[in-house]
Amino acid sequence: MLEQILNLPKVELHSHLEGTIKPHLVHQIAERNSVTLNESLFNNEGGYAWSNFASFLDAYDGASSCLKNKKDYRDIMYEYLKDCSYENVIYLETFISPDHAAECGISYDDMISGCVEGIDDAENDFGIIGRIIVTCVRHLGPKQGIDVAQQMVDNPHPYVVGFGMGGDELAFTLKDFAPAFNIASNANYPCTVHAGEICGPESVWDAINHLPISRIGHGVKSIEDAELLNALVKRNIHLEISPGSNLALSLYPNWSSHPLKLIMSKGVSISLNSDDPPFFNTSVGLEYQNSAKHFDFGIEELKSISLMAMKASFADPDTKSRLLDKISQF
Repeated sequence: MLEQILNLPKVELHSHLEGTIKPHLVHQIAERNSVTLNESLFNNEGGYAWSNFASFLDAYDGASSCLKNKKDYRDIMYEYLKDCSYENVIYLETFISPDHAAECGISYDDMISGCVEGIDDAENDFGIIGRIIVTCVRHLGPKQGIDVAQQMVDNPHPYVVGFGMGGDELAFTLKDFAPAFNIASNANYPCTVHAGEICGPESVWDAINHLPISRIGHGVKSIEDAELLNALVKRNIHLEISPGSNLALSLYPNWSSHPLKLIMSKGVSISLNSDDPPFFNTSVGLEYQNSAKHFDFGIEELKSISLMAMKASFADPDTKSRLLDKISQF
């Protein structure tokens, strides 16, 4: 079974590129850029040190602080795609944040061109296809969200396939960000938004009622509202679920209490994702393995998750059709 899971073509729709940087790469890039890292960023084992959601965000920002130029974005994109290809991930979409890049003094164009180089190099070397979702940061406010969406629309690239938003779920309302999402949607960019992770099902309702989205990042709290689950199925809204992340952040105490299997049983489209893999000691492959182990999923159920993920992806029609065939033939 383990070998079958390894060989299964996998799809990831939810990771934060700045959150995929492994500690050894942070050290390498920091040394190259003459950046002094805070010693408190790492624990005694050399991993990232954090204890709750607030300190995780601090650690995330601390790791991102080593980034200074487009080569850095090329390297983190390439290394992440390489790691995923070893687990037979055939397609992935990762979130990139122009606001994080700007904080590090990197322009939008340099961030995109660095990511594109990494994507091209990884596809040439490993056959994996990577694509980009540009995200705004919720707690930076609706005006900043509009600026990020407009910047994306004004600087199109075929590898930029969608728009989204992360950040503090408690900041502002999702309705406040409708103008930003409408800029993206009106320019034919599909959209996703984080909701129903820290906050309850009402945040998912806000998302599907006020924003032009086809996917929700996390959305696990939807399980608390049967009517919402029905609405997700009816409106064909996909949930990008990251069980390892949810457990690491103590949203649920253990695997047996995680609602993924129940959500899936209601007919909701879902995918398995790593979110910020080195921070949560996970990977896409591990998410598939753990779902087999803890949710008692067989290979056909895992294959159906790959198919649901590919169908919900923001890939162009030709890529989507080709990769759906590849998964179906497994």
